[in-house]
Parts: sequence; C-alpha cells; structure tokens
Amino acid sequence: MCCAGRHADGVVIVAAAAARGDAAAYSAIGQDLRSGAVTIDSAAEQLAALPPDRLLAQWRSGRRRMAASLRELTPVAKLPWFGPPMSATSIATARIMETWAHGQDIVDDLGMSRPATDRLRHVAHLAVRARKYAFTLNGLASPADEFRVELQGPSGELWVWGPADAVDGVSGPAEGFCLLATQRHHRVDLAVSADGPNADKWLDIVQAFAGPPGQGRQSRGAKPVESIS
Repeated sequence: MCCAGRHADGVVIVAAAAARGDAAAYSAIGQDLRSGAVTIDSAAEQLAALPPDRLLAQWRSGRRRMAASLRELTPVAKLPWFGPPMSATSIATARIMETWAHGQDIVDDLGMSRPATDRLRHVAHLAVRARKYAFTLNGLASPADEFRVELQGPSGELWVWGPADAVDGVSGPAEGFCLLATQRHHRVDLAVSADGPNADKWLDIVQAFAGPPGQGRQSRGAKPVESIS
C-alpha cells in the first residue's frame, strides 16, 4: 500500500504544480506512463526495495508535502490526472479512497478485519459522483436520470444521494458499497441491493477510481476473519 501510495502522492504534488502553471514535470510523467517506461507497479517495486524505515519516512514526508501542495490551491482548481482533470478536493478524496482500498488489500491478505468509520463517506461520495463515468468507461450509454443512493454509515447515520422519487436506486451498508466500488470484494459477497435495471447494471460496473475498469475480485465465500482490536 505505502509503495504505490508514495508514488501517487508524488504525482499529486507534480499535478498541483501543473495546476499552478508549471506543467513540464507532469507532462514528463504522462509521457513515461504512456510509453510504458514507468508503471504504477514498477514505481511501487522500486520504492519497495528501500529499507522499511526509509520508505516509511518518505511516505510520511510525501503525505505532508502533498497535503500542503493541495492547500495552496482553491478547492475547485483543476489538476491534470490519469482520467479526466480533477479538482483539488476530488484529488484529496481520491487519495483517501486509494489509501483505504489498498489498506483493505493488506487486511484481506492477513485474513483479518478492521472497524469501519464514517470517513467512508468520502469513498462513497466519489463512487456516486463517478456513476456516469463508469457507464461511459464500459462503453455503455449513461442513464440520464439520477439514481437514489441510500447507505447506512458505520455510525448508523443514513447517507443519501439523489431524488426520493428516482426510478433506480441502490441501498445497503456503506462499507459494502465502498468495497464494491473499489473492487475489493465481489458483489455477491456484499449486502448491497439495486432497485431497477439501470441501478443493477451500475453495481456490476461501479468504480470509485480513475482509469480503465479492472477485473474485480472473485467471490470470497463466507469465511471467518480475525478482528483487529
């Protein structure tokens, strides 16, 4: 998680500089990615070769510098990104999403669990806002009408998006929706429901991240996990 995240934090810093008018460095990153000279995996592997203490120090330093670079911009300032340009606020939200999602990879690999918090609202909001993007990305016409999304937050609060009279809707626990939208768990393993054919299709392709749709996860099946205290 911290290897890929350390690379992404560095890209955000360069993208923020591009939003302030210094586009050369970000242009070079884009060329390296398009040519295949650098990939997310290769960047992560390079960082993973560092001694753990040095990697952790760089990760923490990079996170602080990334936050500072975003604070220098207005919330609606547009930054170049791997998909469409994103606002400074959306970039910060995306980094929360990515850090949580990759953290889930570690939790799952260890066969453990972790408590969900209401900060997942950031992840859910990103997925809801990206609904039309998900349809377009999969070569599908995006439904014109808004969906109703009702998610139960970890604290018990109901999070709602869209009109109450929407034909299509999605409901369920927020954590499950976020696990689905980050492609960390398979849909059949989650208690997230769709009401209406368009909503049903959305749950098959929903994603909270930029870039091409991934392969997703195979069904895990029911199995006990150890809780992190």
